Amino acid sequence: MHIAVFSQYHTNPDCPATSRHYSLLQHIARTHRVTLITTRTWEAQRLTHQYPWLPEGVEMRAAEVAYENRMGVARRVLSFGQYAAYALREGLKIEKPDVIWGISTPLTAAWAAARVAQWRGVPWVFEVQDLWPSFPIAMGAVPNKLAQRRLFAMEKGLYSSAQHTVTLSPDMTSYVRGLGLPAHKVSTIWNGTDLELAALATPQATDALRAEYGLLGHRVVLYAGTFGRANDIPTLIAAAEQLAPHLPDVVWLFMGHGFDEPRLREAAARCPAIRVVPPQPRHNVFTWFRLADVSIVSFLGLPVLDSNSPAKFYDSLSVGTPVIVTNTGWTKKLVEERHCGWYSPAGDAAALLHQVATVLQNERLRQAAGEAGIRVAYDVFDRKQLAADMQQVLEQAAR
Repeated sequence: MHIAVFSQYHTNPDCPATSRHYSLLQHIARTHRVTLITTRTWEAQRLTHQYPWLPEGVEMRAAEVAYENRMGVARRVLSFGQYAAYALREGLKIEKPDVIWGISTPLTAAWAAARVAQWRGVPWVFEVQDLWPSFPIAMGAVPNKLAQRRLFAMEKGLYSSAQHTVTLSPDMTSYVRGLGLPAHKVSTIWNGTDLELAALATPQATDALRAEYGLLGHRVVLYAGTFGRANDIPTLIAAAEQLAPHLPDVVWLFMGHGFDEPRLREAAARCPAIRVVPPQPRHNVFTWFRLADVSIVSFLGLPVLDSNSPAKFYDSLSVGTPVIVTNTGWTKKLVEERHCGWYSPAGDAAALLHQVATVLQNERLRQAAGEAGIRVAYDVFDRKQLAADMQQVLEQAAR
């Protein structure tokens, strides 16, 4: 079977990114022909060269389209349009696929997949990574009401035309079904984690990292991911600064980059408890999570963000580091039901520092939550099994 994949951003484990689709494509390309239509955005951002850029068996068509998180709205829209135009052209040139897999975000990538599927008379599967356009609209990036209506109309049209829709969380699935799609046309396939990479986070690797970064004798709170507007970084900074006089051995590590990086560096300059760590390749991230006593997955208190499926949540659980979440959606439900973490309200620095202090001062509680996290990661979030689930969806859509 020939599968055409429309994805604006391809990454591999050498990149400071989740690399979900690298894992999925690696599995699917063992038994099917795969053509990936993407861009070279991330290729120059590889931090190491330990992994092939493409999984074996994947053919790539890549556009030279620039994109970075610091871009303004107009420049991002241009980037989205440039990729969509390229994907349309390439999608009509390649040998006719049996099924097309369109991955959003951005929504324009899925739109290109849908158009090519229509013109070539083949089914397509819509994978929703974030709820667009609800997310950018909630963040104020699309203030024009007419533009909002057009984007929502595009979104609904894509759901209607897709043979099947895949989401990354049950809350996303509920949203999609709320638009009128029947249950049999929507599946939840978690973002998940790479358990073989998690296994590289050995005690020896963790001890070496702790010594290298001067963390011996310190307890560590880790935030790993984008320092974006949606991630509520100011609340984490406030909690770290307020907790520092009471628990001076606690270090808050912020690993990544993004909009609030200048704010974080200013905080680190005035507060020794805060340290900023450069982005790490995916295969190294797990050692950082295992080094931490607890990790934090934070977002603003916007309903649209409750559905998010952040890789750092799964990665932390996979190495036995419990998680504090600030969403009121499925992550809160999961950590409470599976006893692998805790909830703290978004935007409440006092509540967060109290929760962190409580967790750090109860080793037995922390250990039990960590063990529960490993169990749920192996039971539910293994990307090898999730890749098999995705392959099954694509095969069924092609039939």
